[in-house]
Amino acid sequence: MIAHTTTNKTWSLATTEVPSVEGLTFRGFRGPEDYPAMVYIANRANRADGSDFVESVENLAAQYAHLINSDAATDLIVAEMKGEPIGYGRVWWHQVENGPRVYGHFAFLVPEWRGYAIRHTMLRHNEARLLAIARQHETEAPRCYEVWASESETAWVTLLEQEGYTPARYSFEMVREHLNDILDLPLPEGLTVRPVKPEMYQTVWHAAREAFRDHWGFSQEEWADDNFESWQEQDTFTPELWQVAWDGDEVAGMILNFINEKENREYNRLRGYTETICVRRPYRRKGLARALIARSLKLHRELGMTEAALGVDAENPNGALQLYESMGFRTTKRFANYRKPFNVEAAE
Repeated sequence: MIAHTTTNKTWSLATTEVPSVEGLTFRGFRGPEDYPAMVYIANRANRADGSDFVESVENLAAQYAHLINSDAATDLIVAEMKGEPIGYGRVWWHQVENGPRVYGHFAFLVPEWRGYAIRHTMLRHNEARLLAIARQHETEAPRCYEVWASESETAWVTLLEQEGYTPARYSFEMVREHLNDILDLPLPEGLTVRPVKPEMYQTVWHAAREAFRDHWGFSQEEWADDNFESWQEQDTFTPELWQVAWDGDEVAGMILNFINEKENREYNRLRGYTETICVRRPYRRKGLARALIARSLKLHRELGMTEAALGVDAENPNGALQLYESMGFRTTKRFANYRKPFNVEAAE
């Protein structure tokens, strides 16, 4: 039986390359009622692919309430088997500052339905949808599709490579496997760490945006006001754990620590995250990041954690990888941003 699609006023399958699998259908987004199934699919897929990330309905709802350059009604695909969701994907786009216009997408699929070309159909649909979006954009910047994948997602990586995607940039997950032997490192003279109150959140957000402007792939969309709202709605938003260094009323640098309780329960561990590590330009090369990392590690130890983790760009221009290694972190996983250039005119 040939698979068929669900079509309505706002959504239709954008590819004719559909596998012949009895009971397989594709449809668009039905609204928040889809969130539990999407969480189930993402968590099943992540577990099968060796990813530690654990999704939740609350976080997904916060994210989808503030999507940037993406409309779930037209830009999300759901794969179903006899009416039961087994996969989903979504597309979006952003303009990299002084770089290409990037058209991103993903496709989650539960493990038992892999090997039937279902994910291939989702990928081709995503690309076709993004091409339609790109045709509406006037830009002199080069364009490319982009997908993020870990090296443990072997089947997905193989499909991406077969479809012409190549790694554009690597990043690492790093873990400090114990919280012993933490150095006592003072803050640079004149800087203090103090609690962050709600009226300071936007100041911290703007300082992080300024600091990350130097990073690969930076885009204004990532730091838009809607993302500021979404950021505060995530269950990992824990300002009481942050280590923010101040020079008077100016932010010098920060680490926005959090503990993901869902992940810790799922994987039976006690891990804290030392993430959003950044120092503004005037305060770099003074030992601030090292001092904030040491403070963060001690904080997690006091909270009962036994390890700490972070993510890092493999080619960070400020030597972050070497800094983290000097603080006891070791690389445990590698990820890549896969890209495939395209030309709208050539696709006409």
